Formats: sequence, C-alpha cells, structure tokens
Amino acid sequence: MLLGTHTPKLDDKGRVILPAKFREDLAGGIVVTRGQERCLYVFSTAEFEAMHERIRQAPLSNKQARDFLRMFLSGASAEMPDSQNRITIPGHLRQYAGLQKELVVTGVGAHAEIWDAAAWNAYLEGNEESYAELEQEVIPGLF
Repeated sequence: MLLGTHTPKLDDKGRVILPAKFREDLAGGIVVTRGQERCLYVFSTAEFEAMHERIRQAPLSNKQARDFLRMFLSGASAEMPDSQNRITIPGHLRQYAGLQKELVVTGVGAHAEIWDAAAWNAYLEGNEESYAELEQEVIPGLF
C-alpha cells in the first residue's frame, strides 16, 4: 500500500527519485498516466493491468467511458526504475501536470500521485474545509 506525502525534486532530465517507502511496491515497473485535477497517477505494472481490466468492462457505447479511456490510456507510459530508483516522466506528462522542479508525491493506497508542489498546496488548501465538513458518507460504511 502506498501511503504518505513526499517531496522529491525533478531533475533537469525529467527524472524523479521514487520515495524509499514506495520502491518495493514499484520495483517491478510502473505506469505513469494522466490523473485528475492535473496530477499524474503512478501504478505498479500489476495494478495498472488490473485497472485496465476494470476499464475494459465499460461499454464503448457510453461516451463518458470512451472519454475516460482515451484520456487515461493515451497518456500512459510504462517506465522501469533505474539503478538509482529514478523514473523518467515523459515531457507530455510533465507538461500536462505543470511539473516544475519542486514536486509532491502522495501515496493514495493502490497508486501514487505526482503533483507540482504549488498545485498540490493550492489543492490542499482549497479542499481542506470541504474535507472537514463532509456530512454524508462518501465511501459507504467507512465511518
């Protein structure tokens, strides 16, 4: 399970060092793709394959399903951590997420997210109050 918040830096070649706590889960390869709210999603290869199987169940006759499939898969890039535990983030994904040198990598359970640090801070600030004030169950049976 990928958890926590980490603050690595993006190097001049578009590489980022994976947080030490994530390395075992991601050692076999990863897939980086467009996330929502202009972040990047990072999946282990196995988790991405499972996610793809679930996505394939959506009917192609559903426009929202087609739109999601296109956005999610067309930006995907399979990567393998190098000997220094770095992954390269392709230019089109760096541009999509507006990544600069300062990053935030968050563990979100089955996947991680990569954010530009300024975008993450704005997201966190903009959502903290609504998170604290949730009145209905977002995830049934959790609380």
